[in-house]
Amino acid sequence: MHKRIPMLATLAVAAVVMSACPSQTPQVNPTPTVNQDSIDAANRARQEAEAAARARSEAEARARAEAEAAARARAEAEARAAREREAALNAARAAFATMIYFDYDKSDLKPEARAALDAKLPLLRANGNVRIRIAGHTDERGSDEYNIALGQRRAAAAKSYLVANGIAADRIDVVSFGEDRPAAMGSNEDAWSKNRRDEFEIIVGGESLRLP
Repeated sequence: MHKRIPMLATLAVAAVVMSACPSQTPQVNPTPTVNQDSIDAANRARQEAEAAARARSEAEARARAEAEAAARARAEAEARAAREREAALNAARAAFATMIYFDYDKSDLKPEARAALDAKLPLLRANGNVRIRIAGHTDERGSDEYNIALGQRRAAAAKSYLVANGIAADRIDVVSFGEDRPAAMGSNEDAWSKNRRDEFEIIVGGESLRLP
């Protein structure tokens, strides 16, 4: 009987304590609500950003390719124009350097000589700074003094024709070499016909010729 009294007292105290404490329900954090619209919107925004980046990259690549193609086309056009200009200048130089020929013991200009001189005029007119020299030559027949004089008359004949066609006289020098510088060796008409000639040389301004 005496042993039951403490146990009963303990139970009574426990009952009092339990009755004094309010009942507590464990707090549970709320489960986050998944917003599918937000997820979809985020995915769309990401996809749109990626598409925009691809479009920019492709546009930049096209722009680079177009710029490179345009640069190549310009370079090719410039190179082609330079080649054509050089070819035209070479043709003009060749026309200018074309020699004219004379009959034996003559300094009269033959029709083909006048045509050759006419072909030189455009280059001379387009390049007012150019100065030239006309050198007269003869074949081997005749004395040295006579051939020097004959060569001089041949050079002067060409100069007079150019001057008559508008080229200033002070742009043209003349010289005679007589028989001293033959173009062809031999004592026959084939060689002599090549040696009875005027030669033409640009002595000033040849490095910066303009096309007619």
